[in-house]
Amino acid sequence: MAGWARVRDWTGRALRLTRSLRFRLTLTYVLFFSLLLAFVGVLFYPLLRSIMYEQVDETLDEEWDAARGYLHYEKYGWDWLPDPYDSDEQLTVRRLKDVFMLADSNGKPINTDQIAVAEIYRSIGIESPAEIRGRLQRLLRSKQEYETRHDEDGIPYRIRSGALKLADKVQRPYYMAICRSVAVEERTLQGITTLYLRVLPLLIGLSSVWGWFMAGRALRPVNSVAQAAQRISGSNLSIRIPSRGAGDELDHLIATFNGMMDRIGTSFEKIRQFSTDVSHELRTPLTVIRGQLEVALLSARSEEQYREAVQAALEDVERLSHIVRALLLLSQSETGQLVLQKTELDLAAMTHDLVEEFRVSAEEKHVRLTVDLSETCPLTGDRIQIERLLSNLLSNALKYTPEGGSVHVRLSREPGIAGIEPATARLTVEDTGVGIPAEHLQHIFDRFYKVPSADPEKGLGLGLSFVAWIVKAHGGAIDVQSRVNEGSRFTVTLPAGVASLTTAEA
Repeated sequence: MAGWARVRDWTGRALRLTRSLRFRLTLTYVLFFSLLLAFVGVLFYPLLRSIMYEQVDETLDEEWDAARGYLHYEKYGWDWLPDPYDSDEQLTVRRLKDVFMLADSNGKPINTDQIAVAEIYRSIGIESPAEIRGRLQRLLRSKQEYETRHDEDGIPYRIRSGALKLADKVQRPYYMAICRSVAVEERTLQGITTLYLRVLPLLIGLSSVWGWFMAGRALRPVNSVAQAAQRISGSNLSIRIPSRGAGDELDHLIATFNGMMDRIGTSFEKIRQFSTDVSHELRTPLTVIRGQLEVALLSARSEEQYREAVQAALEDVERLSHIVRALLLLSQSETGQLVLQKTELDLAAMTHDLVEEFRVSAEEKHVRLTVDLSETCPLTGDRIQIERLLSNLLSNALKYTPEGGSVHVRLSREPGIAGIEPATARLTVEDTGVGIPAEHLQHIFDRFYKVPSADPEKGLGLGLSFVAWIVKAHGGAIDVQSRVNEGSRFTVTLPAGVASLTTAEA
């Protein structure tokens, strides 16, 4: 059983190894390198053979020219005429006689006391008269031909043939051929091929080791990302991978991972803060409700006292319900489940009605609330969400504007360019409140984000995030400008009279 367990363990390791990216990269590299080596071998062999045979052919050309120079046609026929006092010429003629063949225009080889077919050439095989005549016709146009044939013992010979014609003495051409052994060249080629085939497995083995090493080195940043991801937990989000400085795809992966960790850390911090705020917001009304009901049970003696306790508890329940509805709406907007109910609206009329509703609150705070509206501003949108957008902007403006300040609402319709730009509705809510510090402006539309404030009644930090989502869901844009102790200006731009998406994603 122990042996079987070891076999299964080794089998599992082998399967995991073959499935790893490092193994597949190495295998791809080795296969490519092997194919490249095979291609080089297949290409190199005929190239080397061609070069060696070209050198042999050049030597044959020289010998053929030499034979042509030493051959002379006299009154009694062809004869070799070297210099009788030059030993080198005598040696050259003897060597040529050993590899020489001469035939007339009818294809008949010449065999005389002076001119005869060499024994080596006979072992190769003398061409038939018809073949010689055919070659002579071609050689008169191409001047020379080369071919390789083997003798009876299998030794390869290279043959150079050509037409021999002396116009002043010989009216018809003769066929002359000279051969040369290429056994040495063939053995050289065979030796090189054998050596290459022996070295090839070694090269493939070395390429496998090198490919495995390089694949591991290339994947080291990927493994670092994987190891870092394994160490991530809710309490350990500070893990970052140092850049390699190569500027390649792996550095891009590392930068992307680090950026993701930054976003996750920011999101976790927001959620942690949000959980703290929600816990506080939910605990406070629940504690108050419980205390009010306990006091009523212990100390109330009349119906009026019970009624007052129940009424106070209901007010806190309403506050609690408002928080729960906000959280539910947030969840729906994040998951894309909030479907917009589009209808044709008059944004000017809606803005006028909502401003009138907030006018009482403005008077109680001694804040001057003014409005400047266009006559009509048609818009295709969700009435409930547009009202929420206006309510949040007006509520924030009044909330953070001190006594004696002012809030101004302005709505205008800007015509577009036919076929190029649609008409737009521009809504501006401007106040003279406490303002927003510059370092917080880029975050005020983030969910759960709250600008540090001394206001004890600050909310969950969801109002402006809902505003941004509603604007985006209707295909618009929102911009904010603010200075501390001078006020803020929120500008919302929406397509006027143009329908947008029916399902929005936060």
